[in-house]
Amino acid sequence: MDADPNALPRSVVLALWLGSVGAAPGVVVRSVQDDDEPHTVTGLPLAAPGRATADDATLDGATLKDLAAAWSDGPREVCALLPAPGDPAGVPAAANLAATEAGECVVVTTAAGSWAAVPRVTAFGTALEPGHLVHWEVQAVPAWTTLVAGALGSLADAERELRTSLVVATDALDSLDVARWRDDAADAIERVRQATTSRWPVPTLDGRRARVVQLATRLLAIVDLATADDGGAVNLWQSDQRSTALREVERTARHALSAATYSSVPG
Repeated sequence: MDADPNALPRSVVLALWLGSVGAAPGVVVRSVQDDDEPHTVTGLPLAAPGRATADDATLDGATLKDLAAAWSDGPREVCALLPAPGDPAGVPAAANLAATEAGECVVVTTAAGSWAAVPRVTAFGTALEPGHLVHWEVQAVPAWTTLVAGALGSLADAERELRTSLVVATDALDSLDVARWRDDAADAIERVRQATTSRWPVPTLDGRRARVVQLATRLLAIVDLATADDGGAVNLWQSDQRSTALREVERTARHALSAATYSSVPG
């Protein structure tokens, strides 16, 4: 697989923008959609303080701009979650199945309640001209902050764990010597090493948050390379040991990337 160290999940980009102050909905949309077809949304609530609608009323034909406008103003908490099978990563139970299938979601709490938004992505086109249709499914969930804090820990904890995991992942990649037995690997490894975050479609991040996002995405790219196959494994035991170590690295990186997206905005 051709690893892209600069690739950020759509939920991560959306959560970082929703957690920033003063972001225009149009900027949020351009950053999250990138080259996708226009994103669509179902389940976006109409209910809001002072708005005379039923609590379960939703906006028909909603767009990503509608979602950004609804959730980027006023006091709010927001976080992107990146679950995997067997690891809900803090996703509320009501959204767990859909979020795990998608591999990502955004959870948000405003004065009107709490919701999870799951992107359903459909790829089309060719390898040379790929395209994506993205539909966000929004559903109400219980208050999620305590659950997420317990699953992810603090940003400082995430940074420490990432640095330990980087050693494990680098050792695994070196021991595989993938550049020797995969023709495309040398270029991919060099892209990981030379990855730049200057083109990230995200708001300005503080130092620690930026470091965690950068290191987490780099680790995920390394794991992607190292787990493409076991061509460098000496035996089944070695392969199992490496796979176990890399699964833990991948889990740490996913959780850290999520922790870096958590924001509490007073409004």
